[in-house]
Amino acid sequence: MAKRKDLAGQKFGRLMVLYDTGERRHRQVVWHCQCDCGNELDIRSGDLVSAHTTSCGCYGRQRIVEVHTVHGMTRGKKIHPIYWVWHAMLQRCENPDNKSYKNYGFRGIKVCDEWHKFIPFCDWALASGWQKGFQLDRINNNGNYEPGNCRWATPQENNRNKRCNRMITFAGKTQCIAAWADETGIGYLTLWVRINRCCWPIERALTEAVKRRKKEKDDGNQRKK
Repeated sequence: MAKRKDLAGQKFGRLMVLYDTGERRHRQVVWHCQCDCGNELDIRSGDLVSAHTTSCGCYGRQRIVEVHTVHGMTRGKKIHPIYWVWHAMLQRCENPDNKSYKNYGFRGIKVCDEWHKFIPFCDWALASGWQKGFQLDRINNNGNYEPGNCRWATPQENNRNKRCNRMITFAGKTQCIAAWADETGIGYLTLWVRINRCCWPIERALTEAVKRRKKEKDDGNQRKK
């Protein structure tokens, strides 16, 4: 068993490590620390060593004020939506306690160095078509958060790009079944059954016209009489 590293007396960012609390979280030592601002708090060794936590939160609050003052993005105490997009991105990639971490940071999805600072991310967001209500979408779901792999998308577009969706490639285009249904005019359920249950070849599934039921034909004939 590896020997526990004694962090007492060391400083990480604004945090001075005081002593081992005796508590263990996720098999990590929990240290009692004091922030430069005077607040005291308990932090896991991994969060200290990785620089994930470098203050009691006072630094983050200070940066928010500084950033939004520079960009003119605050109205009273209201924070611009782009900030929360940036904050959520960092949390799901770098905070093991975040509920979405297992689908991002745990899978190796990272945030590029440039976007660890809000101002470069905000500049990119405004230049690349951000609109209120749009979501940050990675073009390659196995790629990192970086300018060349990100775009702004509507919630519907973002949902269609989830890695749990089965992506279908035909005629040089790759998209999910829902998108193919919109493009071909064939119902989503019909396409899903053709591809997943009946195992039709993709070309046939996407190009063969849907046969009308006998009752529908009879009704149509009756209307013509």
